[in-house]
Amino acid sequence: MPKALIAAAPGLAELQDYEDRPIRSDEVRIQVEYASPKHGTELVDFRGQSPFMAEAFDPAWLAFMPRTAGERPGVEFGSWNLGNMYVGRIVEAGKDVKAYAVGQRVASYGGIRETHIAPAIDNYRLRHLPEGASWKAALCYDPAQFALGGVRDALIRPGDAACVFGLGAIGLLALQMIRAVGPGFLAAVDPIARRRDLARSYGADLVLDPSDPALDIGLELKKATGRLGVDAVVETSGHGSALQAALRGLAYGGRVSYVAFSKEINGLRLGREAHFNAGDIVFSRASSEPNRDHPRWNRRRIEDSCWAMLMGGRLDCQSIVDPVVPFLGSAEGFMRHVDREPESSVKLGVWF
Repeated sequence: MPKALIAAAPGLAELQDYEDRPIRSDEVRIQVEYASPKHGTELVDFRGQSPFMAEAFDPAWLAFMPRTAGERPGVEFGSWNLGNMYVGRIVEAGKDVKAYAVGQRVASYGGIRETHIAPAIDNYRLRHLPEGASWKAALCYDPAQFALGGVRDALIRPGDAACVFGLGAIGLLALQMIRAVGPGFLAAVDPIARRRDLARSYGADLVLDPSDPALDIGLELKKATGRLGVDAVVETSGHGSALQAALRGLAYGGRVSYVAFSKEINGLRLGREAHFNAGDIVFSRASSEPNRDHPRWNRRRIEDSCWAMLMGGRLDCQSIVDPVVPFLGSAEGFMRHVDREPESSVKLGVWF
């Protein structure tokens, strides 16, 4: 019987048996080869800290509202399949499927499990993976979208001074996208050494460790830019100290693109540089519709653009998907590398 990685309880991951159903005529069955979780948003859910537990985002009110009595919570421990992206081969195709065939390699959204059943008619998110293409690049399909949305919302232009706070998969992909724009100066901030090393390899001009008590991160950004400050920040960490440092290091009239799915922010003091320097904080979420640049841009265009970048080799993901653990060890791997020891990973990969 196939197995899936599930969240059995807050902070506890386990492998659980499941039964595969017959596919419909418009579906394909996929044998998974590689998969990965989403470290930021998924970790908040895994720890039981998600606002979706007791509330739901109401599109009519555009606000979080309490769930009604008896309504299922947004995160159901004991059955929630952990994971975000997968790569695999089609092993069965329904009779009405024309665009996909048995043996083809594909990538899409889905949990960490041995098989997936996916709609295969008018489903652009079931992506053909060319033979020889990097499976690690395919697993970065989701974080690349939020990186691209964050960079676009930051309005970074050639010659700008920019900084990325938080060097997980989203932050490191954003760093590469900004470097491609041609910034005049590019800084990166993260407390984890291996992530800072990657930022250097991707072309960051200045890499800072916010856990160093001798460093005033905001002031260091000012020093590095001749007291001007950075024109734009992409903030992916979700920590209050990071946003405070970003506002301190921001140029007058600069912009912070806030990508992180944050919890409550402590230590934020807006009556300082933020108040005096007329900066903007823009909350960035690539999947929100309509897009800020609607109708020219939408989620589909962001996804298509990112897939082209990834499959064209314009984004380096080889060191981002690290470490890679076997599926049978994925429960312990998730708990260790995603939850308990985030310094041991950038983006966890799972092989089957």
